[in-house]
Amino acid sequence: MGLEPHSAAVTPDISRQVGAWAERPVAGVVPDVNALTVDVEDYFHVEAFAGVIDRESWDRRECRIERNVDRILELFSDAGVQATFFTLGWVAERYPAMVRRIVAHGHELTSHGLTHHRADSQTSADFFQDVARSKRVLEDIGGGEVKGYRAASFSINATNIWAYEMLERAGFRYSSSLYPARYVREAPQFAFHPLSDSAFMEIPIASIRRFGLTWPCGGGGFFRLFPYGLSAMNMRLAARRDKKPCVFYFHPWEIDPDQPRVPGASLKSRIRHYTNLGRMHSRLTRLLADFRWNRLDRIYPALGS
Repeated sequence: MGLEPHSAAVTPDISRQVGAWAERPVAGVVPDVNALTVDVEDYFHVEAFAGVIDRESWDRRECRIERNVDRILELFSDAGVQATFFTLGWVAERYPAMVRRIVAHGHELTSHGLTHHRADSQTSADFFQDVARSKRVLEDIGGGEVKGYRAASFSINATNIWAYEMLERAGFRYSSSLYPARYVREAPQFAFHPLSDSAFMEIPIASIRRFGLTWPCGGGGFFRLFPYGLSAMNMRLAARRDKKPCVFYFHPWEIDPDQPRVPGASLKSRIRHYTNLGRMHSRLTRLLADFRWNRLDRIYPALGS
């Protein structure tokens, strides 16, 4: 495709880049509705276990993704909400019927890449091939356009801003690959256009700036580690202060307290992964009732055109 690898040496100054991002916020969003998103990967795909789980062993491990996604589909149906499912191509190729059920329930099907490689560990050429193939796989199975992408472990950051250009070239219309509270803390907290003269969007995970710090409030391990009331309060504050939608995410394995334990993982990884798994389903039920939710492509009308 004529793509050359990028390196940190040619990465634009991040302060200047963040300033440019802040000058290009996305206009025209559906008010008072937040975006509900699911990263469709199994427990053995997670970055926290990458050092102790060989990728070659994935096909030999007990895969629990289908039963957990079906529980999520039931949970969402009971609550009357629709969401965006960022799905690994690896999962879609092995569970195509599950992917079709996601679409049949009225949810948005989007890409989480092919095999959960961090975007900042790939060259631009490898990244392009990965995301383009994942898009084709999901579109062939789901039967519709795949507009959105989320990088594994939110790994679009100061070292690989070029990823946005690659995503647009591959035919994506938006990304949701920034979590300002964890990585690029200076980045905008709400949707913006990262490319000059382009309608391509980056839609970050929700965070809030308080007391001079950027605090997470958009899901993941923080939602299980922090008291529910704190997460809900921060989401309300973020939405009320800026009158913009918040983006929340979680994984199917987070509602599965009986999943196999991974030997050899560090104490930090075990705490991050296993804490409060047994409480997650009830917390999600409460969250769905306390806020209004929808798919990303319906909250941002420009994506539906």
